[in-house]
Amino acid sequence: MHQITRGSGKPLLLIHGLGSSWHSWQPILDGLAVERTVIAIDLPGHGATPAEQDSVSFEGLVGSVERYLVTKDLVGIDVVGSSMGARIVLELARRGKVGNVVALDPGGFWRGWERSFFRTTISLSAQLLRVLRSRLPAISRSAVARTALLAQLSAKPSALSPEFVCTELTGITDTPTFDALVRDLAHGAEQQGPAADPTQRLIIGWGKHDRLCLARQAGRAIAAFPSATLHWFEHSGHFPMWDMPREATAVILQATR
Repeated sequence: MHQITRGSGKPLLLIHGLGSSWHSWQPILDGLAVERTVIAIDLPGHGATPAEQDSVSFEGLVGSVERYLVTKDLVGIDVVGSSMGARIVLELARRGKVGNVVALDPGGFWRGWERSFFRTTISLSAQLLRVLRSRLPAISRSAVARTALLAQLSAKPSALSPEFVCTELTGITDTPTFDALVRDLAHGAEQQGPAADPTQRLIIGWGKHDRLCLARQAGRAIAAFPSATLHWFEHSGHFPMWDMPREATAVILQATR
């Protein structure tokens, strides 16, 4: 599994979301690396990590990360996840495989029409990006275009750099398992809890303006993981590390000390 490592100190593992890569953490990597040895991975089928046979399902990805932890002697490491990655770290916590956990806007807590909303909106966005693939570098230079393309994911897309946005959007188009994972996530079972070890710190962070994993789902996440503390990011969309990087960095470092 491809990884990058920054900084020094107690190890901290970062797990990105669907259609992304380690690059998704760039807004907060340097801040975290001041105090921690930060390890950011590319999940199978994402970034520079080839897909495995079972990489088309959430369970398959969790299994891949579990094997990675064992192979790298990282069982018990503090972890931070975003979106699908946040659901992965919650599942790893439930299985007792990790230490302190920060889960930012985790998937897996949608119900009823929210499932169709998730699948339909994210699938249509991916289809549009594939059509625009060759033009994304130029399109990303427009603040208006960034706002239009990332309206569901960020509370302030125009503030993100064109290069960063282009990398993230291209990642969606280039993830071969994207559509299969969307179907699996939309139709699979709701994420179960609770965390296996309530003595470990567990923070569930949620952007107040999340338009993908709606804010109402935060209550279900806390009900499933009653030992968790809910932290609201008041001015953030689906990715607090994009919209509120300073606060996201502070929350992560405090929770995992």
